[in-house]
Amino acid sequence: LNKATFLDKDDSCEVSFKDAPVYEGKQTSNGRVPSENGVWERRTTLPAPMFSRNDFSIWGFLKKCIGMELSKITMPVVFNEPLSFLQRITEYMEHAYLIHKACTMSDSIERMQLVAAFAVSAVASQWDRTGKPFNPLLGETYELTREDESYRLISEQVSHHPPISAFFAESLSQDFVFHGSIYPKLKFWGKSVEAEPKGTMTLELSKHKEAYTWTNPMCCVHNVILGKLWIEQYGTVEIVNHSTGDKCVLNFKPCGMFGKELHRVEGHIQDKNKKKRRVIYGKWTECLYTIEPKVYEANKKAEKKNGDTKKHKQNTGGAVDADEMPDVQETVTMIPGSTLQWRIAPRPAHSAQMYNFTSFAMTLNELEPGMEGVIAPTDCRLRPDIRAMENGDIDTASQEKERLEEKQRAARRERAKDGEDWSTRWFHQGVNPYTGTSDWVYTGGYFDRKYSDLPDIY
Repeated sequence: LNKATFLDKDDSCEVSFKDAPVYEGKQTSNGRVPSENGVWERRTTLPAPMFSRNDFSIWGFLKKCIGMELSKITMPVVFNEPLSFLQRITEYMEHAYLIHKACTMSDSIERMQLVAAFAVSAVASQWDRTGKPFNPLLGETYELTREDESYRLISEQVSHHPPISAFFAESLSQDFVFHGSIYPKLKFWGKSVEAEPKGTMTLELSKHKEAYTWTNPMCCVHNVILGKLWIEQYGTVEIVNHSTGDKCVLNFKPCGMFGKELHRVEGHIQDKNKKKRRVIYGKWTECLYTIEPKVYEANKKAEKKNGDTKKHKQNTGGAVDADEMPDVQETVTMIPGSTLQWRIAPRPAHSAQMYNFTSFAMTLNELEPGMEGVIAPTDCRLRPDIRAMENGDIDTASQEKERLEEKQRAARRERAKDGEDWSTRWFHQGVNPYTGTSDWVYTGGYFDRKYSDLPDIY
């Protein structure tokens, strides 16, 4: 394993910040105030529910954009959700317990099962999330420390054209680092918007001296013009263990004619001799199981024998309009002998009025007392347009978004005049040691809290 990734970091992985502020006479960490039993109270709702999008003609706006790459187009704020894309990618960490569990496994195939579950769980929060996150401003950052989950994360918007977001997460007990950069390519195809999340995810388990890499599946939002918006993920995700040669191949299925395949994920883990060791099946919106390949094959055969007659009965409903949301009746049927690797946490009851956020997403933009002055002045939580939208003030959000975008353009013109290049602060361009491809590498030092010379982006 490349040692450099474990050095070059802040020396301390201490759980509480030395410079944590004191709030109302209580010691706080990251600005959170402990409740009486010592558990941090995070908010469970947003300050205001979302407004109705029914009054806006998306078509009037989007017909100008067919076939174009959407990152170059300024979208009206009504299409957004009150999070920056940097906060949205932090949602990969919602199921971080899967990585912690993988660290405790002595068998590499068992570790791969959990890494595969983590890779699938990382996209689960996208289900029904049809609002677009705010494009991060160049130099924008986001930090998250979760002592209960024993990790901390820092991300930075390292490029504007193309838009590239880099992130680095590490375990507070030095068990793992998880890092990557995402360059989301969005295309509009008349009825749908397709997002290709270019960029490599790298997970390093220090105790096992192992590194895993993979890329995320394609995502498509259907019916952006008319009808109910719905999301599918599709494509093949290959997770490679660069230390053992084990590989996991996951197929995110497109929804198919009758919606039978909607949300399905199927795949297998093979060892370095290409021998199939486990079969993986489930849905990225629900759960993931693993099973012995022989048991899986036998079950499939039996199902084919019995199932043909039943299936025909179910599917007599005439043709389905191409982009109609398929009905999802059945959920994942567990095959006897399977092991559950991951199950999604239920969303809060009021999620639909709150941009379909998960409980985890609800907490990401919370600016807790005492946090200002500790986090970097470039942190998304301090961004006025997102804050206004979260508070339900769409007009202010729209004005602030325009002001910030103009400020960013003016700064770019100024740099061009002076012949200056933009220099990133917390990440630098380098090479991923496992894939040999270009990557953004964490420079280190963010948690030393020396923020004197950061750009004024808000």
